[in-house]
Amino acid sequence: MAVNITSIKTSSNGVWQGDNPLDYAFPLLIIQTLLLLVLCRLLGFLFRPIRQPKVFAEMVAGILLGPSAFGRSQQYMNKIFPKWSTPIFESVASIGLLYFLFLVGMELDLNSIRRSGRRAFAIAMGGISFSFTLGIGVAYIFRKSVAGADKVGFLPYIIFTGVAVSITAFPVLARILAELKLLTTPIGETAMAAAALNDVAAWISLALAVALAGNGGDGPKKSPLISIWVLLSGVVFIIFMMAAIKPAMKWVERRCSEKNNAGDEVYISLTLGGVLVAGFITDLIGIHAIFGAFVFGVTIPKGGDFAGRLMERIEDFVSGLLLPLYFASSGLKTNVATIKGGESWGLLALVITAACVGKIFGTFVAAVMCTIPGREAITLGVLMNTKGLVELIVLNIGKEKKVLNDEAFAILVLMALFTTFITTPIVMTIYKPARGFSAAPRRGLQSTSATSSDELRVLACVHGPCNIPSLLNLIESTRSTDKSSPLKLYVMHLVELTERFSSITMVQRLRKNGFPLINRLRRGAKLHDRVAVAFQAYGQLGGVSVRPATAISCLATMHEDICHVAEEKRVAMTILPFHKQWRKINGEDEVENLGHDWRAVNQRVLKEAPCSVAVLVDRGYGSEAQMTPGPTPTVAQNVCVIFFGGPDDREALQLGGRMAEHPAVKVAVVRFVEKEIGVEEDDVMVIVPWPNKRRERSCSFGSSTANTDHLVEKEHDEASLNEFKRKWEGKVEFTEKFTDNILDDVLAIGRSEDYDLIVVGKGGAASTAAAALPDHHAENPELGPIGDLLASTGQGIVSSVLVVQQHVSSRAEELPLSKIPPPVEKISSLA
Repeated sequence: MAVNITSIKTSSNGVWQGDNPLDYAFPLLIIQTLLLLVLCRLLGFLFRPIRQPKVFAEMVAGILLGPSAFGRSQQYMNKIFPKWSTPIFESVASIGLLYFLFLVGMELDLNSIRRSGRRAFAIAMGGISFSFTLGIGVAYIFRKSVAGADKVGFLPYIIFTGVAVSITAFPVLARILAELKLLTTPIGETAMAAAALNDVAAWISLALAVALAGNGGDGPKKSPLISIWVLLSGVVFIIFMMAAIKPAMKWVERRCSEKNNAGDEVYISLTLGGVLVAGFITDLIGIHAIFGAFVFGVTIPKGGDFAGRLMERIEDFVSGLLLPLYFASSGLKTNVATIKGGESWGLLALVITAACVGKIFGTFVAAVMCTIPGREAITLGVLMNTKGLVELIVLNIGKEKKVLNDEAFAILVLMALFTTFITTPIVMTIYKPARGFSAAPRRGLQSTSATSSDELRVLACVHGPCNIPSLLNLIESTRSTDKSSPLKLYVMHLVELTERFSSITMVQRLRKNGFPLINRLRRGAKLHDRVAVAFQAYGQLGGVSVRPATAISCLATMHEDICHVAEEKRVAMTILPFHKQWRKINGEDEVENLGHDWRAVNQRVLKEAPCSVAVLVDRGYGSEAQMTPGPTPTVAQNVCVIFFGGPDDREALQLGGRMAEHPAVKVAVVRFVEKEIGVEEDDVMVIVPWPNKRRERSCSFGSSTANTDHLVEKEHDEASLNEFKRKWEGKVEFTEKFTDNILDDVLAIGRSEDYDLIVVGKGGAASTAAAALPDHHAENPELGPIGDLLASTGQGIVSSVLVVQQHVSSRAEELPLSKIPPPVEKISSLA
């Protein structure tokens, strides 16, 4: 049914009045957007196991919604994507594209390009020149083989085709490198610098192609002077933006610093409006509107608060909602059915070969000439062959300017899909930095104490500012007053790597410090990170050597970063924040749960760490009263060490001894002594499935016989206790408990409010006393039987808990992490 577009209304009167919402612009736009978002998320979930970037899923989703798949049904196209809705849909998608290119411009740092050196420049030019040359050959064959291609001017056609074959998708490459933990390695830095140069060259070439193309083959022939005027106007625009707007944006950035919060919204609104103005000017000139937005993004000062606030305002809305609409509009123009016959499929194979060989071989040759090893050189070539979104932008502009017809457009879109798909698996196959752990001796508190002159090295991991008070209190309590045993603190701020621009931009700002992605804050550098500010201030006040850092990684591999730093810095203990945190809100306890993904990070670190690990369950430790470092601390902390026996408990006892050195910390040790309680002497604690739950979705603790030399462990326990008593007699309160009901006694300690912090061993090979605990539902099995009991919700525990695990080589034989799932009744609460 033909529809007069002038009669289309924005919204309907509702179904009760006989209106079909799909016949009206706004309800139809909502349905189109929802359909696309659902499909993008579904495909993103399916492609995640094969490490494909989100952009690949969005490209596939757009193609599926178009005439290549769902669009084969004419009824579907007429209802969901009717022709009259195309201008409306593409206008909304273009707004998203405009702001996306603004964000890309904000990511591009011209100073880093200037610093990239001759090597990156040579590699970029080698990849561009060879692949562009092959692109010219492809364009010549297309003009002979594709119907209608010879009607377009030769010069704009070869430039469009050459750019499409030789371009590198800078944003997609950044995300692939970051996910593979290569972004701050030498190969990653070289790839990013070369890709940035490639990006600049591609946008200049594309602007030239747009200026020369005009309306493609349609309409009357234009005078060549028009193209010259378009190019000159574009150059004047860029000069004006760099000479006038860039200094103005630096002034705005200073006005919007943390000291001048007033008026921030006004400047941000003006800047977002400036994106539209810049896009309008370049469209007025005769170049595409996206060039104005891109150039305006380049003028924004990099790394400051203002750029971060801009990204916070727009990145989720643009990348998560508007940009996928652009993929859908591209998919609606892509009809794979136009590629039919052996000749068309041969052209597709030719384009893919030219794109891959040209980029990979050209980059490889240039890299080898720059004395880069062969394996790294071929990896650089594969990385530089990434296409993705930027390729689609080029192709869409070419189709919009009528330079590319339907068949050429579909062939080049499939080429972009293929080259993006192969990048990650090939790089993972041919190049992977060494991540294994060396056979160096494992460190712990007891091994450190053996040489009293050794400094104690601690790695404290932080999720965010909410962890600062409790960790500062814990670190201060372990600070020895003995100058012969100083404390050296490494603070790692853990940041999840996401698809957001701010995440990648943060990674790009980090200076190289090897593997993983770490930023070591230099003297005189701006401390934008509140975590780093707090810990450096503590270090200066307390005389502690503090090394703050930021690690950005996917949660699935975050443990590799933590374990690597722990081994590289030879730390004795790694402190992890628990994935739950208790807060007092209006006098009531509220539990903040970061979710199972962060819990899994702790589980993996406990399994693979090369040193002792302590998990801090924070119930307000340090929130009400924080110890002041210095010669006369002002607030006393009461710490209780619960001792059953075993390596973990001995490590907890060693930590308690370290705390006892601090004049503001009062330490009490409660030892549960074995007595005849009806269990075998060789019984130890293990994790077993909860019998009433299916598929191991819950676990419990029970006693099981294992190959443990109980007598040897008992001798070690007695020796450690005797040494502890000898050293701290008169300073530490020591109590021995003979009990038949360990459960109630442990809970009583946690509920008593007598202690700010309770230190317990994880107890992977606990004593027979701990084995006497009744079978008990394990809410957090990774904390061990006593730690789980004290960290559980609903038990009335008021003290914070520190669960200590000593590194033991045999611990790798414990229950696999995949068999430690969250409890069934807690699954709904995990974020």
